This record gives sequence, C-alpha cells and structure tokens, in this order.
Amino acid sequence: MTAATFEVRPGGSRQLAGTGTLLRFSLRRDRLMIPVWVAVNALMILSMPGTVEGLYSTPADRAKLIEDTAGNASFRALIGPLFDDSIGAITAWRVGVYAGALAAVVSLLLVVRHTRDEEESGRQELVASGMVGRRASLTAALLTAVVANAALALLVTVGLAGQGVSGALAFGLGLAGVGMVFATMAAIVAQFTESARLARGLTAGLLGAAFVLRAAGDSASDDGSSALTWVSPLGWLENLRPFAEERWWVLLLFVAAVAVQAFVAYELAGRRDVGMSFLPARPGPAEGRLGTAGALAWRLQRGGVLGWSIGFFLAGIVYGGLTDGVADLVGDNENAREIFERMGGQSGITDAFLASMVGMLGLIASLYVVASVLRLHGEETSQRAEPILANAVGRLRWAAGHLVIAFAGSALIMLLAWLGFAIGYGKEIGPLLGACLVQLPAIWVIGSLAVLLYGVLPQAAMAAWGVAGAVLLIGWVGPALDAPQILLDLSPFGHLPKLPGGGMEWGPVLVLVAMAMVLAAAGLAGLRRRDMTT
Repeated sequence: MTAATFEVRPGGSRQLAGTGTLLRFSLRRDRLMIPVWVAVNALMILSMPGTVEGLYSTPADRAKLIEDTAGNASFRALIGPLFDDSIGAITAWRVGVYAGALAAVVSLLLVVRHTRDEEESGRQELVASGMVGRRASLTAALLTAVVANAALALLVTVGLAGQGVSGALAFGLGLAGVGMVFATMAAIVAQFTESARLARGLTAGLLGAAFVLRAAGDSASDDGSSALTWVSPLGWLENLRPFAEERWWVLLLFVAAVAVQAFVAYELAGRRDVGMSFLPARPGPAEGRLGTAGALAWRLQRGGVLGWSIGFFLAGIVYGGLTDGVADLVGDNENAREIFERMGGQSGITDAFLASMVGMLGLIASLYVVASVLRLHGEETSQRAEPILANAVGRLRWAAGHLVIAFAGSALIMLLAWLGFAIGYGKEIGPLLGACLVQLPAIWVIGSLAVLLYGVLPQAAMAAWGVAGAVLLIGWVGPALDAPQILLDLSPFGHLPKLPGGGMEWGPVLVLVAMAMVLAAAGLAGLRRRDMTT
C-alpha cells in the first residue's frame, strides 16, 4: 500500500488500517500467556463436575445443599446462590464467580498491555508513524481479548456439554461476556491515565468493587434478585442461571455493556494524542526521595503494593467471617470434609478450612511476587532502565530495589491477611499468624524462579506467569480431584506444614528458603553477566 492510496481511503477504513497485522503481532507476543491462563481457568471449571459427583452423589445430598446454601448468607456472599440441584448447575455455582473474575483479570491485562503499555514505552509512537490507523491498536487489543475469551467459552462449552448443551453454552458465553465487559472497561480506563500500572490498578479496583457488590447482594437475597447483584457483571453471570432454566436475555446485558463501553473507548481514543491522557500524570520530584535506585523502585511499585495490601486485608476479613458458617454448611458431609482436610490438614473442619483459605491466599500472593519481580523486565524492555544504569548505579543495586519490594511486599500482604483474619474470625490469632507467615518460603521460591528466568533467559521471563498459573492450578484443583501426591509435590506449597492445627515442620521450610536464595542468586549472577535488552 502506498502513502497516496492510504490517504484516499474512507475515514473508517483509514482509522483501522493495519489492525490485522497488529492483531497477529499481539497474539504472537501472548502466545504463552493466553494459552496458559485460558487452560488454568478451563481446567478449574472442567474438573469440578467429578468433584461435585463425589461430594453430592445422591439427589438428597444435592437438595440439602440447596437448602443449606439458601439459609447461609455468608456462604452465598462467598460463592453465590444455587438455583438447581443438577451437577451442571452446582458446577456453575461453585466456580462461576471465580472463573468469571479470572477471565476479567486476564482480559484487562491483555488490553492494557497492548494499549497503554505500548504508549508508555514509546513503541506505539513508532507504530503510529507508519501506515497504521488511529484506532487500529485499540481494535487489535480488544480482538486479542476476544480471542482469549472465545477460546475459554469454546473449551467450557465442549467440556461441559455432557451436563447439558444449552447450559454449557450459556456458561461459556457468560464467562466470555464477563471477560469482554472488563476488557472494554480497561480500554476506557487506559484513555484517562498515562500509566499502564495505574490503568491496571484502577480496572482491578473496579473488578473488586463488582465482587463486593455481588457479595453484598447475594448475602441479602437467596435468589440473586438484589439490586446490588444486578449492578455487578459477576451478578449477571450467576443470574444467567446456566443449567437451571437459562435466562438467555441476560446475555443482552453483556452485549449492551460491551458495545457502549467500546464506543466510549473509541471516541476517547480519537480525541487525544498518542502517549497523552485525559488525566495527565502528576510530575514527581527529580531528587530527594528519588535519590536512590531503591527509592525509585518504591515510587514505581507503591501503587501495586497498596492495592494488593488492601485486597489481602479485606480477603482476610471476609474469609475469617465465613469460617463458622462454612463449618456449619459442611456438617456431616464426609466427602467435603476430606477435601478440606487434604487442603488444610486433618485437624478439625474449622482449622482445616482456615488452613485451606490461608493456603489459597498464599497461592495468590505468588502472583504478586511474580508481577513485582517482572517489573524489572518491563523497565528493561521499555529502556527506562538504560539511563539509570548509565549512571553510577550497578545492575545488582538497581535490581535489589525491586526485589526488596517484591519479597518484603509478599510478607506485608500476608501479614495484612492475618490482621484481616484476626478481625473477621477473632480466634486463634497466634496460630493464624504462623499459618500466614509459613506461606512465605513457597511464595519466595516462585518469586526466585522468576528472578532466575529474568536474569538468565530474559526472552522467557514471562514463562514465570505459566509457573505461577500451574502452581495455582495444582493447589486449587489438585486436592479436590484427590490428585496423586507426586503431582502435589511439584508445587512448593505442597511441602508446607498445614497450619493452624497441624504441627510445625522446620525442615521443609528451611529447604524452601535455601532454594529461594539459590535461585535468586543464580538469577542475579545471570543478570550481571548478560547483555541488556537494546
């Protein structure tokens, strides 16, 4: 295509010129991230029917589950109301909220990465200098999210078709709808801030608000009819009622929200310059507090630390407040008790539940430490590290600032989770502190593996997300499926003592700490020796 022919094309076509090329490039960049996280989400969902059949093998068991859920407001706040006693309906109820939230997280990350991240790094300016339409990058980013969500919907529909084709299709489309709502929401947020980090944080905050609104609405109503539930896209997913006389018209809410938000994002994108935003960034001090590499690292990562800290504190309060209610709900169901004991230890249902919830927060904290460590990779590839290293700042000193925040930050968020448990549950405060802190060695092993990949094989640094996703899948799904011990032992979390309730075992903990130190040291040695990205 010549420059002359480009100029005479109709306005709409000119605005989208180059979209196909950018889409192929985006999919190539995300050839690891998309398959891993779609597979993690799909496997979490598709593993559930077998678990449900083992837990509630008779119609009487499933009928009692509906009755118990309707009378337990705390459990409805955690998962949502249950509308039918079929295996498919219980599957959608058990994983729907969390699978939808995971689809939303992946979607918002993809959109911000291919829009605001590209502008912040300066790469978008180079792309825009060619024959690329003004809205092509935004379109390619949204289409990347469409591909990811369509793949998830297809896997869920095919995998659950045995439970009912219409229910499987509704569930798959509902998950994709949640993902696209937050993808287009991220596209809007990315127009208002110059920082990709802030765009991710704000959209994640909106997702957190959607979860809280749904939880508040479901705790007040046992049929999903609360106005607060209907405000949240996660509430739309549950009110779609897969496998329970589907309400197909609810899909129109997703379509309308995606269409309106996409329209707003396109209008905003056409009214600003590349690299600019409607809310300009506040200039920071050039010296003083930013006089060291560590201070700069804190300035760059403090928003993320604050967001994760608030999230873990609130999660601790919620899970702590649910403890007694969950123990009542499990009651005499031996299968459910066995799953909690495999996750949290054979020390009574209350301690087992607390240990499993603390362990789940530990698994999620591994995502924080990976994100924080890989901030080094982002600074290097965007060439923001180059002017820092050109001064009297060594590579190890530069990296140390980010790594201190990564590893100390993981300790901080686990401490805040403990404080939340102390407020929400109000008992076993000392044992719960030990349970939260004992997660740190496993978290640090995952973070140190990210350091190793970044330092030695920077081209494969993003594979750390795949490792974190695999560990999350093993920890979440493995106990429910009664997976073999050899598989569970692949995760560092599988070697931790089950606290509270279990006995403290220092041997595995010290081994994990030593392993984390060795991996981090090897990664830093590799960083010191290799060439930096140009």
